[in-house]
Amino acid sequence: MALNNRYDARLVQQETAVGAGVQVLLLALLGTAVGMGPAGWLTGLAFAVATWAVLSRALHRSRPCSFGAANRVTLGRAILVGGVTALVADSFQESPPVTLFVGLTAVALILDGVDGKVARRTGTSTPLGARFDMEVDAFLILVLSVYVSMAMGPWVLLIGGMRYVFVAAARVWPWLNAALPPSTARKTVAALQGVLLLVAGAKLLPHPVNVGVTALALGLLVWSFGRDVLWLWRTSRVRPVPVERPSRELVAR
Repeated sequence: MALNNRYDARLVQQETAVGAGVQVLLLALLGTAVGMGPAGWLTGLAFAVATWAVLSRALHRSRPCSFGAANRVTLGRAILVGGVTALVADSFQESPPVTLFVGLTAVALILDGVDGKVARRTGTSTPLGARFDMEVDAFLILVLSVYVSMAMGPWVLLIGGMRYVFVAAARVWPWLNAALPPSTARKTVAALQGVLLLVAGAKLLPHPVNVGVTALALGLLVWSFGRDVLWLWRTSRVRPVPVERPSRELVAR
């Protein structure tokens, strides 16, 4: 799509429509490959519709000149996450093939490092793109935590739910909305969540080892969130904190 200085709703919305169509195609392929049941189909279709609706509304509000290459990569990741979501929903009836589950999830995790680089190299970084990337990351972690929790117990859901609890808490305590300083440790912990949950979810290691891997993921996340929340609280006691959007680095875990 050629870049221009004018918002073209038709061209931009075509991108999201194509994404929804590819999502349905992926679900059809998964259904053929694994005989996916109604739960997987309904969950996958609900994800496709929700992604299309939310993204279309966000694009209409921000009115970008074009959808952008980086957003296309993120949309591709979202499609893969939709496939993983369908497999996890279907796994309540029957476990999905390990190779398929690991393959889709691994590609989605690898592409997490691609969209940001594309945005920086093309000079197309936008708040919408960052938020889109963040939400896809967070939802994948939530889905993986649901899958792993079926074998290890509900405590694993703390990993996927922690980011959403933080967002809810920020509505009550505005000082949580302040910007955080850059942190390599924070980014590393965030990146490790998906990897560790995938290792545990693949069930290729003994169960006690998988429990240890998952506990490590949770422990790192609690440490990282706790450190940042403490920093935000101490900062709010020293000076007034302007109300902004929730810090991207903290909520994108």
